[in-house]
Amino acid sequence: MGGFDGGLPSQRPGQEEEPKTELPELYYFTHIVKQGDMVGIIAKEFGVSQDAIISLNKLRNTRTLQIGQILKIPSINGILYTAKKGDTPEKIADQYRISLEKVALANNIADNTIAPGAVLFLPDAKLDWVTIQEINGDLFRKPLRGRYYISSRYGWRNNPFSGKRTFHNGIDMATSQGTPIYAALDGQVIRTGYDVTYGNYVIVSHHSGYQTMYAHMHTILTTRGKHVTTGTRIGTVGNTGQSTGSHLHFTVYKNRSTINPSSLWN
Repeated sequence: MGGFDGGLPSQRPGQEEEPKTELPELYYFTHIVKQGDMVGIIAKEFGVSQDAIISLNKLRNTRTLQIGQILKIPSINGILYTAKKGDTPEKIADQYRISLEKVALANNIADNTIAPGAVLFLPDAKLDWVTIQEINGDLFRKPLRGRYYISSRYGWRNNPFSGKRTFHNGIDMATSQGTPIYAALDGQVIRTGYDVTYGNYVIVSHHSGYQTMYAHMHTILTTRGKHVTTGTRIGTVGNTGQSTGSHLHFTVYKNRSTINPSSLWN
C-alpha cells in the first residue's frame, strides 16, 4: 500500500534533525517442537517473547505442545491483531501503547485506515495478562489445598444415578468431609443456596466473564455480595445433593459456557 508518512515537522534553522523510526526486518523462522520443549524455552532460544509465539501460532494451551508440531517464530517481538469495524492504525497503536509508525512500517500502511478483518503484525505489543494466564494454565488456584483425588473428570461419562451417558460440566475432587474450600480466583459471591442436584453450593463471579461454582458442600461459609480472594474459605467439602460420596464438584464458566477447569489452574 506504499510508504508511511510519519508526519514529522520540518527542520528549523539551527535545529537538529529528529531521528526517524527504524524497524528491523520482519521475517519468520519455523521451529519443530522436540521432546522437552516449552514455549518459554523456545522464546528464549529465538530471543522473542512468549506472547509472539502464542499469538502467531494461535496457541490455546501452552501445555499441549506436540512433538513434531511446527511453530512460526517472528524475527522481532509483537503479536497478530485482526482489525475490527471502526479500527484505525492510530486507535490500535494507542490501545496497545506501541509506536504508530512501527505499526505502519511493519504492515506497509500508507494512511490511517485499515479494512475490517485485516490481520496486522503489531511490533512490541503484548497479550493482556488474563489471556497469558489462561493459555499458560495459571489463571485459577485449585479450590482444595489438601490431598484429594479426581473421582470424575470434565466431559462425557456414565451418570452414576441414571446409568446414561451424560456430560459432566465440572471436576469432582474427592476428599474427607469438612475439608476447607477456597475461592479459586478473586471475585464476588453472587449466589449461595441449596439445589436438589448440587446440594449446598456457592457461585463466585470473576473478571473477564468467568464464574466458578462449588457444589455438594457440607457447610457454606460465605454470603451473597461478599468479596473473596484465593485465601478466603467459602465452605467445606460435603456430600449434599445428588452425591455418591464426600467431594467437591467444581465448575468453571466463561461467558456462561462451561470449560475444563484443569486447563486453567496451577
